[in-house]
Amino acid sequence: MQTTSNLFSEQQQTAVALGFFDGIHRGHRKVLSLASKQEQCGLLPVCLTFAESPKAVIHPEKPFSYLMTRADKLHALASLGIKRTVFADFRSLMEMSAELFFYDVLVIRLRAKELFCGFNYRFGKGAKGNITLLQRLCDENNVGLTIVPPEKMEDDVICSTLIKQLIGEGNVERANKMLDARFGFSAEIIHGKRLGHTLGTPTINQPPAKGLVSPRFGVYASVVTLENGTQYCGVTNVGVKPTVGSDAPLWETWMPDYHGGELYGQNADVRLLRFIRPEQRFASLNDLRAEILRNAAAAKAVYVMHHS
Repeated sequence: MQTTSNLFSEQQQTAVALGFFDGIHRGHRKVLSLASKQEQCGLLPVCLTFAESPKAVIHPEKPFSYLMTRADKLHALASLGIKRTVFADFRSLMEMSAELFFYDVLVIRLRAKELFCGFNYRFGKGAKGNITLLQRLCDENNVGLTIVPPEKMEDDVICSTLIKQLIGEGNVERANKMLDARFGFSAEIIHGKRLGHTLGTPTINQPPAKGLVSPRFGVYASVVTLENGTQYCGVTNVGVKPTVGSDAPLWETWMPDYHGGELYGQNADVRLLRFIRPEQRFASLNDLRAEILRNAAAAKAVYVMHHS
């Protein structure tokens, strides 16, 4: 069973995956999977990451968004075989030299015998430690090191920055392929204006997860998983609903095939599959309802394709 912690002294020798792992995309998955396989050699698979992105800490004036919630990150790490995730406090480590970080954090506290990282991993004060230095330190201290080369999709090197760009453009299909997962989040269902009930298309409403990257505003085909595990096709509007107005961005999802009772207070997991259309203002609620029904037909076709 996976556990989480701040830094502390491990009792068992470890295989450590190094990185922030925002989104846990296909490149990250290779690093993490290699570390988890070391359990067969008697090492505890550990992920050393940070509670906050180092970029967000170093440049607080620049807005920073994440590809996944911490809960989703923990779930993904566990599914890849990581037994302990260490959410280190970057602020307490950022002035530590690369060499001291290696000896104090990795060797002494985590008892690392094998390290795994991406080709562009940096560490230590001012990010001055690179994989060349890391290799030398590992060689001098009898610690194994595996450096994973970049993972590509066609001509693009897969990275969190590119995936965020794709999501911002509404290209969730390509983003999902790079993530090897579906972008979205799980959150409590809150009360809305109940306009969907009036239109015969009752929706579940969810505020975006704090800090999550914002997709292009518009309507998406989605897959919804309710607390009881049942899945439904969803038609998800991300944005501010220009026809009727909204105080803040909202994820509003209609499940055409759901005919159960109220879901307020429950959690729902909503994952985007494909962008259908941008947000737009309609002349009347009848026009809006007709468009929602057209969107539902398109969403069902996408949902069936993804679940066939």
